[in-house]
Amino acid sequence: MTGRVVHFEIPYDDKARAQKFYADAFGWRILDFPEAHYSIVQSGPTDKATGFPTESGYIGGGMVKRESPTDRPVVTIDVDDIDAAIAKIESLGGMAVLGRQEVGDIGYAAYFKDVEGNLMGLFQAR
Repeated sequence: MTGRVVHFEIPYDDKARAQKFYADAFGWRILDFPEAHYSIVQSGPTDKATGFPTESGYIGGGMVKRESPTDRPVVTIDVDDIDAAIAKIESLGGMAVLGRQEVGDIGYAAYFKDVEGNLMGLFQAR
């Protein structure tokens, strides 16, 4: 398990307003995927073919309609095994919110609450 922060999600009420704000304020490129109800945020340089970061240390993210459980910003942490990570989180007093979900053909995601009630994400690459 790397335990690295690898992704973020920012919820919105008005997609166009939020996308314009972040693009104008920080120069982020935002790619909309309406069929997935998700927008990919490129906050730094990316590979033209894959869209993945090309610069060490840069973290990309996403934007999603504000609704439970993603009604606040989420930090996503990389793990080798989501199920094992959820089990450990729960043994330490955290709580699973949404278990393993497929993320296209790149991996799996899940959400949990830490012991302070913060919503966090997990990502496991395929």
